[in-house]
Amino acid sequence: MHPVSVFLIADTNSPMRQTIRSMLLECGFSEIHEVDNGATALQKLKSRKFDFLITDILLPGLDGFQLLAAIRSDAQLQYLPVLIVTAEADMDSVMHAAQQDASGYVLKPFTRATLEEKIAVICKKLHLPAPSTCIASAIGS
Repeated sequence: MHPVSVFLIADTNSPMRQTIRSMLLECGFSEIHEVDNGATALQKLKSRKFDFLITDILLPGLDGFQLLAAIRSDAQLQYLPVLIVTAEADMDSVMHAAQQDASGYVLKPFTRATLEEKIAVICKKLHLPAPSTCIASAIGS
């Protein structure tokens, strides 16, 4: 296994995608792709290798939950780490994400430190090699 390095961000909000991209770039990641809907996200995930998906729940086409269900039911994608970033703070959304085996859940707005920590925790939980970025220290490697 290689360290997490290739990210896909799925969010309808272009400024939010740019914010997440900037946070990841500040952490030393350089291969970051973006989409604005769930259907395109799934298509991209099936067409090339990504190490990590960061997705909102509210997406056109396939929403974040439908996207997560499609990923978890696909033999090639089922182990992909999926971090849900959303403004949906209601307990039903959090529970639904957990039931569908989301790797993590972050409420918007969030800081770079929160994003780093969530990625680190997910990598450690899934026994993924530590990213060679500022996140590595948060994992405890």
